[in-house]
Amino acid sequence: MKKKQTYAVVDLETTGTDPKVDRIIQFGCVLIQDGKIISRFATDINPNQAISKQIQQLTGISNTRVQKAPYFEDVALTIYNLLADTVFVAHNIYFDYSFLTQELLRCGTPKLKIPGIDTVELAQIFLPTEKSFRLGDLSESLGLIHDNPHQADSDAQVTAELLLLIEAKMRRLPLITMEAIDRLSQQTGMDTSSYIHHIYEEMKQNIQPLAKEQHVVSGIALRKKEVTLYEEKLYGEAIFPHKKKAKEKAFADRIGYRSEQSRMMNLVYDHFTKDENKNLFIEAATGTGKTLGYLFPLSYLATPDNPVIISTVSIVLQNQLTEKDIPLANQICPKPIQAVIIKSHRHYIDLQRFKATLKHPIQQKQYALYQMGVLVWLVETETGDLDELQLTNFNHIFWRDVAHRGIDFLSDQDSLYQEDFVRFLYKKVRQSNVLIVNHAFLAQETLREVPLLPKSSYLIVDEAHHLPDIAGKIANRQFNYVSFKKQANLYLEEEQLFDQVNQIFKSETQEQRLLRIYSKALSDLVEEFSDLFYEINQLFKNDKQPNLEAMLLTKPLFDHLSLNGETSIQKIEILLTEMQEIQNRLQQSIVEELEKYAVSERIIFVSLLQFFERIEFLYECFDIYVNNWHPRWIKEYSISPQGYGLLAINDLEASILPETTWYDRYEHILYTGGTLKFGNDKKYLPNKLGLTDVLFKTLPDPYDYEKNARLYIPTEAIAISQANATEFSTYIASVIQELTEEQDGSMLILFTSHDILSNVYYRLHPQLLNGGRELLAQGISGSREKILKRFAHSKNSVLLGADSFWEGVDLPGEALSLLIVTRLPFENPKRPFVKARYDYLEEKGINPFTHDALPKSALRLRQALGRLIRSDSDKGALVVLDRRLVTAKYGKRMLKALPKDLSVKEEPLAQIVSELKEFLNK
Repeated sequence: MKKKQTYAVVDLETTGTDPKVDRIIQFGCVLIQDGKIISRFATDINPNQAISKQIQQLTGISNTRVQKAPYFEDVALTIYNLLADTVFVAHNIYFDYSFLTQELLRCGTPKLKIPGIDTVELAQIFLPTEKSFRLGDLSESLGLIHDNPHQADSDAQVTAELLLLIEAKMRRLPLITMEAIDRLSQQTGMDTSSYIHHIYEEMKQNIQPLAKEQHVVSGIALRKKEVTLYEEKLYGEAIFPHKKKAKEKAFADRIGYRSEQSRMMNLVYDHFTKDENKNLFIEAATGTGKTLGYLFPLSYLATPDNPVIISTVSIVLQNQLTEKDIPLANQICPKPIQAVIIKSHRHYIDLQRFKATLKHPIQQKQYALYQMGVLVWLVETETGDLDELQLTNFNHIFWRDVAHRGIDFLSDQDSLYQEDFVRFLYKKVRQSNVLIVNHAFLAQETLREVPLLPKSSYLIVDEAHHLPDIAGKIANRQFNYVSFKKQANLYLEEEQLFDQVNQIFKSETQEQRLLRIYSKALSDLVEEFSDLFYEINQLFKNDKQPNLEAMLLTKPLFDHLSLNGETSIQKIEILLTEMQEIQNRLQQSIVEELEKYAVSERIIFVSLLQFFERIEFLYECFDIYVNNWHPRWIKEYSISPQGYGLLAINDLEASILPETTWYDRYEHILYTGGTLKFGNDKKYLPNKLGLTDVLFKTLPDPYDYEKNARLYIPTEAIAISQANATEFSTYIASVIQELTEEQDGSMLILFTSHDILSNVYYRLHPQLLNGGRELLAQGISGSREKILKRFAHSKNSVLLGADSFWEGVDLPGEALSLLIVTRLPFENPKRPFVKARYDYLEEKGINPFTHDALPKSALRLRQALGRLIRSDSDKGALVVLDRRLVTAKYGKRMLKALPKDLSVKEEPLAQIVSELKEFLNK
């Protein structure tokens, strides 16, 4: 590309996506030369057809506005000449370039043949940690001014600024990084690759020194990493301030004194220093400042030799601790809190494996985009934690190729060994007095042969009400025959895994012989499972349920298995036992000789050892499935659409803490959260965790619910037990419709059924669109994060959510003031798994409704209310469309679980609507 190259950054708005029938309604173009914007051109275009309501709402371009605009025929030649001799740039070029080409041809100009580059691909490569690559999301994240999203002039301007920002970043990268990206960029679309090459060639003319925080190891530019040593003042022993005056002195005006928070600090300090009891539960509502309530007292106690372990529910809360809560605590704590988030090695990139992918790149576009993005990210990251890349999943083969497999499989001869991120994490752990994990990591400690967390005097389980469910999910074991068969058959093919391992063992005949026996056993195993699933399918032949629904496998049913089925089970057990023995011998042989193998050979061994783990897991799983009929195990069987079996085992005692391997390793444990008890019943959560000897403290709620919140139940709500799905959906849609006509702010509507949710969505969508309101729905409008972001930024959206939207959604202030609960959040007792759990509780003499279903539902309702009131100034109303809250006997118990001074009103909907207007707009 020439020095004075002109880039034409283009954006189109159209009546739809099909150039055969749809037309352009706006054209925007920004010209760039020498890294500067030199001119702009934009025009509305009369499409000579009606613009749909949806497009009008999206773009803000109305039919009236385009009536006086020129037709495309009038401006086609101007546009064609404007673009001549430029490089066409667009955000998702494949749409704009081909649509414009079709339109120009329709109007008689020659075909557009100029080169083109895509800013979506450039952003994926050079801005790898962005959450979303939509233009609006990028402009918001990067602070680009975007006056009118979805209008061509504004979009073209922002795309031009994005291109300049990316180019500036490219020029700041180490030359060695750009060299590798230049090589890999052949896989990108259109002419993006020659643009990258052009920048790289210019950088070679004027080579810049490496930034001081970067260095090059084994041909890869990396950010330097340093472990901060833990230091504390050695003079004078800090004494914990129990009294108000002493605390105010310690806080020194950096934070205000709050009596409830102070009480929590004292409770926590005394628990970890004086208590006879091992377990303390503290229920502290949002707004109490509970995080500082436990961090401050623990800063007096925790050291790297005896660190505090904090387990919380999600990555979001882990990051909040390190980015917000701990820096705040460090302003007032006498000893430093030095924290590190610990995740299992699978969350980190393995540099040695990544380097191997660069040596033998796979010729695939997405693979190359990920490789280039990682090269840029490695210059920035200190942790190597793949979560920094904010991807929704890591299913692509590239991530399987580069994810860390543990320190044992690294070559310590490789210069990247010293740079390894997991080794760096463990070094940081040794210098930290606070170790942060999530509940899933904590629950998995039971499954680990070697624990990853140290013994300690202090464990804090934050958001503790989630622990029972997460422990249950972690203990859920599944065997998917389709994926197992696929993997086994692939590994058995020529030149695949077993062949590759055989090549490495070329001089070791004993290992080769074992591998041959193993391969034969694996092949037989696949066949035997096929036969067994055929026989199990026969057991469910008369089952009324649809096949895709999980069915319970009970002992009486299993006893009807045919003789062929019994024979298959025996053969499978023999094969699995034989395979386990061979695995142990091969594993021992590999580990003993590990040093003599090259990195590329180790990567092959890692795949083999991972497959061994899968067989080991299958062995345990299968043994429980066919031999262990203790009521704690719920066994499910379902049939995939292809007719193959899926086995699942759920352990109902997984959340019993004294049964876990990690519970005894902590002297004192604090469990905290906003909703830990059901009404006045303090034993609900301790019982679920199998704990009898506990202290339970409740801190008063800091909010004035009488003044700031309302709960309404419409008198004309339909009886849920008698209404069918269609009637219920119609009713919900009519209530939302009436509320949206009178109420301006955003609304969150919570459902217990995805089917009802989507019925309501399709009923409401056209009306709300016509009224100029955005309707968002879980499972329909994108990922949870995207939906929440759009909802938080708009002033009057309506969001329909289920499951995960009942809690953990932080929408303070005006982002949410009206919440509608369509149905009380009880689990469906007909679901096989729920039914089996209730049977298990009944066997233990526990009433499943009063001790499990009701408290669970009441707590979810309480958490839903917690979405509304998150600060002193928040105001909000909860509307429950399920009259069982006031008509059923148990309704009183559910209402008791809500704040005492919350005003509860039963009124006709029309009256509720007018009261809401007055209450929320005061």
